[in-house]
Amino acid sequence: MKPHEIEELSFSIIEQEAAPHGFEPSQWRIVSRMIHTSADFEYLQSVRFHPEAISAGIRAIQNGQTIFTDTNMAKAGIRKTDAAKFGCRVECLMEAPEVKKQADANGSTRAAAAVDAAANQVKDGIFVVGNAPTALMRIIEQIKAGRTAPALVVGLPVGFVNAAESKQMLNRADVPHITNVGRKGGSAVAAAVINALLKLTAEKGE
Repeated sequence: MKPHEIEELSFSIIEQEAAPHGFEPSQWRIVSRMIHTSADFEYLQSVRFHPEAISAGIRAIQNGQTIFTDTNMAKAGIRKTDAAKFGCRVECLMEAPEVKKQADANGSTRAAAAVDAAANQVKDGIFVVGNAPTALMRIIEQIKAGRTAPALVVGLPVGFVNAAESKQMLNRADVPHITNVGRKGGSAVAAAVINALLKLTAEKGE
């Protein structure tokens, strides 16, 4: 089978096994891609959408806002050519020398220091967290302190320490967000959310 045929068949299987799911069409485009990436149907029950999440994400992409990720893996998974069509840059600051220096000075994680650096660079971009709960918690702290106001936060950290708790914090935060309940997540799934949003944005312009 050719690659596009495999993808089409995969989404057909997802449609059959997930029905009925109850998501709105634009939400389902995102959730189905999360399932396609992970082969995990638990996202049908665990995904949470802020009411303004999709519209805010589409506007940010249309306006060419920067997309910040907490890992280079998430950055690698986002389709750069699709983002570039709207003038969006995809950045990960984890390896930046100033981030390492700041993390050492503050005794914090590099993920948290990278959030601080990103917050200083742009006020209304998209934050994508697929790995580090400390990054997501720091984003929420920065929002509450009024130091950043992202257009959208995609919060899908994975793990056993503070992953579920950081998502609970995000669900209570007054910011457009897409997240899930529990420990599951990951950089690939977080990137899949952005790729789905890029596709939805492209279709808006057709």
